[in-house]
Amino acid sequence: MELDELKYQLNNKLATDHAGRSDADIALLLNRKTNSVIGKLKRSLWFEIITCIVITVGFALVGILGKYDSLRIYFSVFALLGLGFMVMLVYLLKRTIKLSSSSLTVKHNLETIVKIIEDFMRRYFQFTIALMPVCFIFSFLLGYYDQQHIPEIDMAAKNYFSSGKTFMVFLILYLCLLAVGVYYFTKWYLKKLYGNYVQQLKECIRELAEE
Repeated sequence: MELDELKYQLNNKLATDHAGRSDADIALLLNRKTNSVIGKLKRSLWFEIITCIVITVGFALVGILGKYDSLRIYFSVFALLGLGFMVMLVYLLKRTIKLSSSSLTVKHNLETIVKIIEDFMRRYFQFTIALMPVCFIFSFLLGYYDQQHIPEIDMAAKNYFSSGKTFMVFLILYLCLLAVGVYYFTKWYLKKLYGNYVQQLKECIRELAEE
């Protein structure tokens, strides 16, 4: 069978199937598709909430039980940041649940959800990128002003680096590579966790607009 003929038969079948469905059937299919995508979005938010709880508890334990003052201060501060981020995630989940069950039109609710998630993704990315230099500077200041040495770090520096200059070059390269890695990982992570579902919701909105 020729490729063009196969394409023609496939398109004809799809058109016939669509024509054989009532407006109510099409609306039901769109509603199911929408609910499926929103369900996946909710699961992504739950995944982040649970992950945030685990990380925050881990940071808090290091902040409370750690042996070194600099590490206790560092992890305590980020445990507080984790709490703030967790509150925002819970609010976002509640808002998504409320909108998905709202009595307003489906199209209006989807547009609102898409706007909220896209704003969240943008702020999430901006916050992560801005946090990197803050973490670097904060850890440097803690290490500089804290007179208590960490034997493991001192031993590693002594064994692997012949001079302080070599260690500084390594540290700068490490921070640059880490920054690039975090940048691309965050973009991939947000797309995987939220971006793909936002695109699917946009497709649902376009289909609803064409009804």
